[in-house]
Amino acid sequence: MQARLVRVSPRVHHFRVMPAAEHAHLDLTRALSAWRPEPVVVVLVCAVGAAYWLGLRRLGGRWPVSRTVSFFAGLGCVLLVTVTWVGVYAGTLFWVRALQNLVLLMVAPLLLALGAPLTLLRDLLPEPTRARGSRLLHSAALRALTFPPLIAVLLVAPLYLVYLTPLNEAAQRHGPVAFAAGLGLVAAGFGYFWTRLRIDPTPRSDPHLVTVAMSIAEVVLDGALGLRLWLGPTVATGYYAGLRSWGPDLRLDQTIGAGVLWFGGDLAGLVFLAAVARRMVHDEEEQAQHIDAVLDAASPPAAGPEAAPEQAESLWWETDPQIAHRFRRPESS
Repeated sequence: MQARLVRVSPRVHHFRVMPAAEHAHLDLTRALSAWRPEPVVVVLVCAVGAAYWLGLRRLGGRWPVSRTVSFFAGLGCVLLVTVTWVGVYAGTLFWVRALQNLVLLMVAPLLLALGAPLTLLRDLLPEPTRARGSRLLHSAALRALTFPPLIAVLLVAPLYLVYLTPLNEAAQRHGPVAFAAGLGLVAAGFGYFWTRLRIDPTPRSDPHLVTVAMSIAEVVLDGALGLRLWLGPTVATGYYAGLRSWGPDLRLDQTIGAGVLWFGGDLAGLVFLAAVARRMVHDEEEQAQHIDAVLDAASPPAAGPEAAPEQAESLWWETDPQIAHRFRRPESS
């Protein structure tokens, strides 16, 4: 009997493509010590971080520190959910996979977008290349592709595809599929936050209230997915059944994962709305400064002390044909 078990065990390990550490009980010690070597992810993250840092060095000191911190925090989140215990147990527990997917779709891309990498790239490009890039960015095709209801699909559809299609089990069983799915989540999230935050140049300049309305709709759709996973049948049962003999059962595991996606998504959405509100205030301040500059340019400069009485008699808003009637001086008796 023992010889027979030895022959079967390698087959199970091969089809699941899972290291033995993932079968160990998850506790605080395992959470602090478990890690998963992901050379492709590490190399990719380091390459992106190095490119950003070299761009900052070339640009000089004309870059907000908050953008730098946000961008590298986003890269750190990617590493955190791939090479630490989250990456180790993502193939074993449904709720850990849910945490990983949430960070890859909503947390890391939001931080990367706050880092304004496209603005950094634009500032480093020579003027002819920058002009061609600007024409491409504001082309009719990109304006159509970034239409708000269409771009909202980038944040809503990926999780539905990951959990309610065969992609769920395929990503669990095959490493390349899991890598492609994770990369797709980051790309989709960045595409959404890039166009909605508008820190970087974007094809469209839709009002921020459109983003707020889209965020409310996304909360409803995320809640629908959470309810489906919470109250509906278990997913990927063929993969999770018999995978481990410890921890929550399949039903409870999926219920916890549904809560992670639902409430975690709402929390990330609140952070995003706070960033949008900050952008709204910033844009209003810029608009007020622009109006002040226009008004200052329209006001005739005083030639000296002797010109002050004449200027007081002909202030520009008293001669403007549209608003002069509001500023009539009372007639002296």
